[in-house]
Amino acid sequence: MRLGSGPSTAAVRRADLDAAVAAAHEASDGVYGAPRILADLRGKGRTVSRKTVAASLARQGLHGISPRTFAPVTTVVDLDAPPIPDLVKRRFDAGTLNAVWTSDITYLRTGQGWLYLCAVRDGHSRRVIGWAIEDYLHTDLVESAVAMAVALRADLPEQVIFHADRGCQYTSAQMARVARTHNLARSVGRTGVCWDNAATESFWATLKVEFYDRYLWPTKAAAKLAVGDWIERIYNRRRRHSAIGMITPVEYENRITKTAQAA
Repeated sequence: MRLGSGPSTAAVRRADLDAAVAAAHEASDGVYGAPRILADLRGKGRTVSRKTVAASLARQGLHGISPRTFAPVTTVVDLDAPPIPDLVKRRFDAGTLNAVWTSDITYLRTGQGWLYLCAVRDGHSRRVIGWAIEDYLHTDLVESAVAMAVALRADLPEQVIFHADRGCQYTSAQMARVARTHNLARSVGRTGVCWDNAATESFWATLKVEFYDRYLWPTKAAAKLAVGDWIERIYNRRRRHSAIGMITPVEYENRITKTAQAA
């Protein structure tokens, strides 16, 4: 740079890009790496490449968080439960909303003991459409999550496949009654084969790596509030999902609705 001259045009552009990249990274709570920041910037009309975004992150010492490969959770099986078929065969996305719902339960540690979170996701949009978090582990937990999903999806097709693992909460007589009430076709994967319910298992990896395990939770009440907020505000409405074109699940569903209305 010549004496008395200002910064070069390239330097100004680089500083502007760095500021935009840093802002996107901060807005994601330090979670986003180059792919999702790239989608954010392009969504705001900026023309930029992934390589340029990655270079900006490296220049600023910023890093995204990649969900670890999920680890299967031990499933308590009711050996006396009637057999339930696997209607999904690992095809969780049937190409339309409300064709397949997937569900699972995970454990969350707090300073006051364990919490149990049940989630119900739409296999097509990846949106969490129902969830329940309590300090007990039985079918009432699943029933509450299903009730939320049904309330959200007011106009359901003739029958929705409801896929889970062979845990006793999902194979119980109570769950059979819930399924009949809401016209859900129950489907379960094989015991001990984590890939048979990989759609929801991968959601747990995202929840824990990008959010829950980054903090300490002294009380159950605080954890409940925070998890609910993360699901609805961050995961469903702010976090970009690679499988649906780097947009959020809610935005993806809104686009489907607009397309259907325009047809």
